[in-house]
Amino acid sequence: MAATEETLALTGRDSQPLSASEPASSERPSDPLRAWRYAGLALPFVFLAVIEALVRASVLPGHLVPAPSSIAQTLWDLGGARLARHLGASVARVYAGFALGSALALLIGAAMGLSRRVDALLDPAFQALRAIPSLAWVPILLLWMGIDEAPKITLIAIGAFFPVQLSVVAGIHGVDRKLIEFGELNRLTHRAMFTRILRPASMPQIFTGLRTGLSLAWMFMVAAELIAATRGLGYLLSDGRETGRPDLVFGVILLLALLGKLSDGAFKAIETRVLSWRDARHISGDAQ
Repeated sequence: MAATEETLALTGRDSQPLSASEPASSERPSDPLRAWRYAGLALPFVFLAVIEALVRASVLPGHLVPAPSSIAQTLWDLGGARLARHLGASVARVYAGFALGSALALLIGAAMGLSRRVDALLDPAFQALRAIPSLAWVPILLLWMGIDEAPKITLIAIGAFFPVQLSVVAGIHGVDRKLIEFGELNRLTHRAMFTRILRPASMPQIFTGLRTGLSLAWMFMVAAELIAATRGLGYLLSDGRETGRPDLVFGVILLLALLGKLSDGAFKAIETRVLSWRDARHISGDAQ
């Protein structure tokens, strides 16, 4: 007993558990990347301020590179209602095309990933179709579907389809063989093998493909709105080019960048929530 008391005295411990009021380990560590994130948010504004100063100092020609203040004034002069109509038309087309293209890509990609026969049958054709530029689809879509909304949404769906399909196939094919053997040892059915092993293990790569497909949907939207569109950011971009207004062209480009960033940020938040079970290096906060 004396030895036990002496040991407790030397270690500074007693037999009572730590109270809940004691801090130490319960405090969450501060984010070491917070300052870098703030700097990343401020960087575009610093860049715009530098461009503004260079244009005002006549270092950059204003008729080719308009000042950001002139761009903001141009967007303001368009009017909130008119600008909202163009933004709404483009956003609706992007998300309609992305939903259609990604849904088909998830189904077909899963079939190709799970079946070697389906993969061998469809992969050569998809490899060839993936290499076709976006504008090359425009004449055939106009011929088949006319000039209404259908060819625009179809072109955006084509742009979103291929990165998602490729990521689904690669994600399923890239599942660790040991996980599959573990499922086979436990005699999982084909459905249980897919839902409990293959799908969770491939989800990180699938989300990467979905985010890539969404960014390509915005790019294909500009090409889609060149198909006899009367509304949308692509229409404003074409109008600014034809009328020689670089302020309008750069304004639309900045709006596209902003919308792309917001949509990708929202999708990234969904990814973080859905894949919160991951124990990856980036997630755990290890950074240098």
